[in-house]
Amino acid sequence: MGCGESNQQKSNERPQVINHSVEKFKTKEVTFESEGVTLAGTVVIPENPVAGVVLVHGSDSVPRMLEFAKLLAQHQLLVFTYDKRGVGQSGGVYVGPEAGTNNISRENLEVLAKDASAAVDKIHQQHPNLPLGLLGFSQAGWIIPITATNNANIQYMVLFSGPTITTLEQLRFQFYTNGNTEFWDTHTEADAITHTKNDPDRYQFKATDPVELLNTIDISGLWLFGEKDIQIPVTLCIDNLNQLKAQGKPFNYVLFPALGHNTSPSAANEPMQIAIAWIKREAGMGN
Repeated sequence: MGCGESNQQKSNERPQVINHSVEKFKTKEVTFESEGVTLAGTVVIPENPVAGVVLVHGSDSVPRMLEFAKLLAQHQLLVFTYDKRGVGQSGGVYVGPEAGTNNISRENLEVLAKDASAAVDKIHQQHPNLPLGLLGFSQAGWIIPITATNNANIQYMVLFSGPTITTLEQLRFQFYTNGNTEFWDTHTEADAITHTKNDPDRYQFKATDPVELLNTIDISGLWLFGEKDIQIPVTLCIDNLNQLKAQGKPFNYVLFPALGHNTSPSAANEPMQIAIAWIKREAGMGN
């Protein structure tokens, strides 16, 4: 349930990566406490880090994304990646599609946000002078704003295919597209928005609205969307961001017409290169 994988279209939670020939970084195994459990991960530290990011998972049962983190470290980014709650070496219980449970309930999203916040605090303790932000995929579009609302150590956020609509709206759209990779060949944006706003809900739980959270956040944010996404209604998400931008929020987005929900298959592609350059600018490193 939520922004997860369909059989036809894989989400961006397990990015494929290109090989890195020269490893100019070190790795450090780290554990930290969150909500009564111990979570485990790896910090990848380049020789001269200019900024840091904590990776936030999407909806699947994702372990630490170590190869992806190493690739980002090639660009002078210190990266902390940890096994999701209930996955790999991390304690707790995984909630999500593989377990047949509701992973976008407000309660679960708040627990995952507390995990991300604890991870940020761990890195901030070890590297107090390093600009630090969050980088996440898909479902992280709800988790990151919750985390940023409650943790002053977060200075920026990058969201790949992150929804800016409510959790219930996302489900309506996902049920409507039904994993059909040719959906946009036969449907209009107006049609999709109408269904997203008006279809009856199949599940009854209190929705999480990221716009309410983003209204309270003044840190910079970058969203990267694929126009052919069938997991989230990108046009509606961009409309919400434009309204926030009109209020003076320091948010930006980039739309890629040829891409779907998977906007970060490797750190070599354009979306990731844009994200890396943007993080460096936010850290005061220029282009």
